[in-house]
Amino acid sequence: MTTHRIRIALGFVTVMATMVSAGDQWPEWRGPGGQGYAQVRDLPVSWSETEHVAWKVVVPGRGWSTPVIENGRVWVTTGIDTPASKADAERRRKTSTNAQPLTISESVSLRAVGLDLKTGEVLHDIEVISQRDPQMIHQQNTYATPTPIIENGRLYCHYGPYGMACLDVESQKVLWRNQSLDVKHENGPGSSPVLWGDHLIVHCDGIDQQYIVAIDKNTGKQAWKTHRTGHQRDDVQMRKSYATSLVVKVQQQPQVISPGADWVYGYDPISGRELWKLSYGMQGFSNASRPIAGHGLVYVCTGYMNAQMLAIRVDQKRKGSQAEVVWSLKKQVPNVSSPLMVGQEIYFVSDNGIASCIDAKTGKVHWVQRIGTKFWASPLYADGRIYFFGSEGDTAVIEPGTSFRRLASNQLDGTMLATGAAVDGSLVLRTDQAVYCLR
Repeated sequence: MTTHRIRIALGFVTVMATMVSAGDQWPEWRGPGGQGYAQVRDLPVSWSETEHVAWKVVVPGRGWSTPVIENGRVWVTTGIDTPASKADAERRRKTSTNAQPLTISESVSLRAVGLDLKTGEVLHDIEVISQRDPQMIHQQNTYATPTPIIENGRLYCHYGPYGMACLDVESQKVLWRNQSLDVKHENGPGSSPVLWGDHLIVHCDGIDQQYIVAIDKNTGKQAWKTHRTGHQRDDVQMRKSYATSLVVKVQQQPQVISPGADWVYGYDPISGRELWKLSYGMQGFSNASRPIAGHGLVYVCTGYMNAQMLAIRVDQKRKGSQAEVVWSLKKQVPNVSSPLMVGQEIYFVSDNGIASCIDAKTGKVHWVQRIGTKFWASPLYADGRIYFFGSEGDTAVIEPGTSFRRLASNQLDGTMLATGAAVDGSLVLRTDQAVYCLR
């Protein structure tokens, strides 16, 4: 298996990602390059519970991590929890300022499950981390929401404040654990790690502290840790973020584009040094999407509280701040889902099911169309089509272009908050009831 660098030319900005041969691997959240763009063939356009389902497997526990795929094996993380007693749950709930509906557990077993891509057979079910008295989480969230990364037989699992670990998928041995990533979310983990060189980079933005950290993938030891410097609000619940970084090259120098609550930051991935920061204007927190990049710009969704999409130009030679907003958009911008770039256009869907297509250079709106009722998962471009995954198990398949054309509307049982994964000939989806392989 040959590893190589992919570089997508984008003017001043170049997306950087380590990836394997296109078509047979899905290494991280949003796929090779982290942009939701898959170079695969022969995917199904339509399906149902009785059509084009190669296999359907129930995975114990709960998790919203995206499946990752390498060497014919599909890996998902999951959490199996023991509920707290009624008295203990009530006692702990009184200590929180969070008004959201919460799940309170006595303990949780955080696991990695490996499936055969061809047959769906469960090959491995491994406890990676065990945690007593885990933090409260939102009832719609899980203890295993961050997506792992798989690279050359190593599965890097991240479970938010409960830790990160490296699993050797051949021996099924945990090679290292790092449980020092302290942060108080109260809604549960969400940010997925990013692999850059030997660094696993992840956000830790809670109500008590906000920082970004890099863990050495070989040893599990901390390489660097940088606290957020942007002004934080008095309301601690508005300091949270669940976003994931994107590493780009700006004028031949790597930068980590890192959205947090109210601010987006640029960091040096080698040292963690802050290079610049840009305010949303106190209008964005609990953001969960991942930035995208293209045409010399990076694009960031600001999250809850008047969600915006910002098109940002980063220029290391610019005096003062190295980042400026080129254009912004406020209509139908998602709080949770990530945008998707295909050619000159950006596609996205609001939380309540309104899809949009806009010009990436100007923000001009080409079309706006209802495609469903609720969307949190991020869209996928594969085999010449765009897949929008709805929270109610529905998937809208459209043809990219400046005119709207729906190709199919598909339905599976259960709730679907995880983004799909694609390799040649197979689309792997996860609901709260099962993992599916569609062919």
